[in-house]
Amino acid sequence: MNKRSADVVICGAGILGVCTAYFLSTRRGIKNILIVDEHPPLTLTSDKSTECYRNWWPGPGDAMVQLMNHSINLMEEIADECANLFHLNRRGYLYVSSDLERVSMLENSAEEASALGAGELRHHHVGSQNYMPHSPEGFSNSVLGADLITDPSLIEEHFPYLNQNVVAALHVRRAGWLSAQQYGMWMLERARDEGVELVKGKVSAIESEAGRVSRVSLQDGSEIRCSTFINAAGPHLAEIGRLMGTDIPVFNELHLKTTFNDYLAVLDRNAPLVIHADPQRIAWSNEERAILEEDEETAWLLEELAFGAHSRPEGDHDAQSILVLWDLHNEQVDARFPIIPDPMVSELALRGVSSMIPGMAAYIDNMPRPFVDGGYYTKTDENRPLAGPLPMEGAYLIGAASGYGIMAAAGLADLLAAHVAGDPMPNYSAAFSQARYQDRAYQKMLEKWGDTWQL
Repeated sequence: MNKRSADVVICGAGILGVCTAYFLSTRRGIKNILIVDEHPPLTLTSDKSTECYRNWWPGPGDAMVQLMNHSINLMEEIADECANLFHLNRRGYLYVSSDLERVSMLENSAEEASALGAGELRHHHVGSQNYMPHSPEGFSNSVLGADLITDPSLIEEHFPYLNQNVVAALHVRRAGWLSAQQYGMWMLERARDEGVELVKGKVSAIESEAGRVSRVSLQDGSEIRCSTFINAAGPHLAEIGRLMGTDIPVFNELHLKTTFNDYLAVLDRNAPLVIHADPQRIAWSNEERAILEEDEETAWLLEELAFGAHSRPEGDHDAQSILVLWDLHNEQVDARFPIIPDPMVSELALRGVSSMIPGMAAYIDNMPRPFVDGGYYTKTDENRPLAGPLPMEGAYLIGAASGYGIMAAAGLADLLAAHVAGDPMPNYSAAFSQARYQDRAYQKMLEKWGDTWQL
């Protein structure tokens, strides 16, 4: 039987586990750290990400905006340190609407995020001359906040690929994307330079002595004595929690994305992430409608569907790939691997995106061979992450970063590292602790929780 010891054992080598090891080892000086995972690092769900980030978040309260502002600050620090090896850009998110009645909702959501600290909201009505276009590469010398454009000529000038019926475009500026794999691997290599080790295995038991973590057992019979254990198990967060007798209130949803070759160059290679902010009905043909309504499993596709179809360029300026996504399945499911994709996911995403980018319609009947992948969003009911201590002394968790793990990783890992090291806590720390569910005021707030506006 293999026996060894460590100061910290991290269960999970996804982006949150790797990032936590990085902040503990390089920023807090804790060296004897083991990351345990049965899979290679950053391969279960972290490499299936859309790789985007934003500081534009809703309330209640400003905790999410504060967390994301800090996380993006840290990402930019790391990008500067490695000469932007992971190609962080600040192209922004572009929420578009073709419904005059929804423009006020778009504006209200923007005013809320701005008031919470996401940056100034600028209005661009007909005749506006002060809109500053985004830079396609890099993240410095860019404006912050957001621009709400309601001048049709300004929308057409800067985003000519959009449907001419678009009446408003909200350009969120401290947002963009990066190469998540290179970002994670750079942090992992720096952590390994500081002595962090990867251990291939599956955690099967977590033992305690006098109420404190004392030993972690692996499925192969190995044992690791330790005084600190961090549950960063992604979609297996609740399963690992049960090994400590702790109920972690999370569930999983399967989310998929499609990549294909935009050989018609429909989407500008310099475009931001473009998001349809309107619910919509798909314009099926009469024959298609008849087929869909015959089956109760597909009849729902004839109804009004959720907002949020989105697309962005993938790869460098000379590439042709684009991503299309439309999250229409939000059912709670058990995490199972390998993932079995929905056979309609590519067509539905393409149809949803083509209503705001009409050129995409050319691909509906002749779509280039798509590549479909995805992963699980591990979520709390209110879709806010968890980072903090567990009831067992010396045990911590980091996770439930539903669909925003890449952008939140640095901020959440730095927060958790502060807990482990006993550092002063930022004022938003309680908002991400599991102890929030014992707060009666928080429970009452959950009852009134509104639209999350979270893509």
